[in-house]
Amino acid sequence: MAKFVCAFLLILAMAFVIQVTHAGGEGSLRPEQCSGECNRRCSQTMYKNRCLEFCNLCCAKCLCVPSGFYGHKEECPCYNNWKTNGGKPKCP
Repeated sequence: MAKFVCAFLLILAMAFVIQVTHAGGEGSLRPEQCSGECNRRCSQTMYKNRCLEFCNLCCAKCLCVPSGFYGHKEECPCYNNWKTNGGKPKCP
Protein backbone atom coordinates (compact mmCIF):
# COMPACT_ATOMS: atom_id res chain seq x y z
CA MET A 1 0.00 0.00 0.00
CA ALA A 2 2.86 2.40 0.81
CA LYS A 3 4.36 1.80 -2.66
CA PHE A 4 1.01 2.64 -4.23
CA VAL A 5 0.76 5.90 -2.27
CA CYS A 6 4.34 6.84 -3.16
CA ALA A 7 3.73 6.08 -6.83
CA PHE A 8 0.51 8.13 -6.79
CA LEU A 9 2.26 11.10 -5.17
CA LEU A 10 5.11 10.87 -7.68
CA ILE A 11 2.67 10.88 -10.60
CA LEU A 12 0.81 13.81 -9.09
CA ALA A 13 4.06 15.76 -8.65
CA MET A 14 5.11 15.02 -12.24
CA ALA A 15 1.74 16.22 -13.54
CA PHE A 16 2.19 19.47 -11.63
CA VAL A 17 5.70 19.99 -13.04
CA ILE A 18 4.48 19.33 -16.58
CA GLN A 19 1.62 21.78 -16.13
CA VAL A 20 3.96 24.50 -14.82
CA THR A 21 6.42 23.83 -17.64
CA HIS A 22 3.69 24.34 -20.22
CA ALA A 23 2.37 27.52 -18.63
CA GLY A 24 1.88 30.09 -21.34
CA GLY A 25 -0.44 27.89 -23.31
CA GLU A 26 -3.80 28.92 -24.64
CA GLY A 27 -5.96 30.79 -22.16
CA SER A 28 -3.12 31.24 -19.69
CA LEU A 29 -3.04 35.04 -19.81
CA ARG A 30 -5.33 37.66 -18.38
CA PRO A 31 -6.36 40.42 -20.84
CA GLU A 32 -4.22 43.01 -19.05
CA GLN A 33 -1.11 40.86 -19.67
CA CYS A 34 -1.46 40.94 -23.48
CA SER A 35 0.29 44.27 -23.97
CA GLY A 36 3.46 43.20 -22.16
CA GLU A 37 3.59 39.80 -23.85
CA CYS A 38 3.06 41.34 -27.28
CA ASN A 39 5.78 43.93 -26.59
CA ARG A 40 8.12 41.02 -25.83
CA ARG A 41 7.05 39.01 -28.89
CA CYS A 42 7.32 41.95 -31.30
CA SER A 43 10.46 43.54 -29.84
CA GLN A 44 12.84 42.23 -32.52
CA THR A 45 10.83 42.82 -35.68
CA MET A 46 11.24 45.71 -38.07
CA TYR A 47 7.44 45.83 -38.43
CA LYS A 48 6.81 46.49 -34.75
CA ASN A 49 3.61 48.58 -35.05
CA ARG A 50 1.89 46.05 -37.30
CA CYS A 51 3.13 43.14 -35.19
CA LEU A 52 1.82 44.79 -32.02
CA GLU A 53 -1.55 45.53 -33.60
CA PHE A 54 -2.18 41.94 -34.64
CA CYS A 55 -0.53 40.34 -31.63
CA ASN A 56 -2.77 42.33 -29.27
CA LEU A 57 -5.84 41.45 -31.34
CA CYS A 58 -4.91 37.75 -31.27
CA CYS A 59 -4.04 37.79 -27.58
CA ALA A 60 -7.36 39.43 -26.72
CA LYS A 61 -9.15 36.57 -28.47
CA CYS A 62 -6.92 33.65 -27.46
CA LEU A 63 -5.42 34.88 -24.14
CA CYS A 64 -2.11 33.44 -25.24
CA VAL A 65 1.09 34.68 -26.87
CA PRO A 66 3.65 32.08 -27.95
CA SER A 67 7.09 32.11 -26.35
CA GLY A 68 10.01 33.59 -28.19
CA PHE A 69 10.08 36.30 -30.81
CA TYR A 70 9.01 34.13 -33.76
CA GLY A 71 7.46 30.71 -34.23
CA HIS A 72 6.36 28.43 -31.38
CA LYS A 73 2.75 29.00 -32.46
CA GLU A 74 1.89 25.38 -31.65
CA GLU A 75 1.82 26.49 -28.00
CA CYS A 76 -1.37 28.46 -28.75
CA PRO A 77 -3.67 26.62 -31.20
CA CYS A 78 -6.18 29.51 -31.34
CA TYR A 79 -3.34 31.95 -32.09
CA ASN A 80 -1.84 29.55 -34.63
CA ASN A 81 -5.07 28.66 -36.46
CA TRP A 82 -6.62 32.13 -36.82
CA LYS A 83 -6.27 33.03 -40.52
CA THR A 84 -6.94 36.09 -42.66
CA ASN A 85 -9.60 35.98 -45.39
CA GLY A 86 -6.76 35.08 -47.75
CA GLY A 87 -5.84 32.04 -45.66
CA LYS A 88 -2.60 33.48 -44.26
CA PRO A 89 -1.78 33.48 -40.53
CA LYS A 90 -3.40 36.44 -38.79
CA CYS A 91 -1.25 36.30 -35.65
CA PRO A 92 2.48 37.12 -35.67
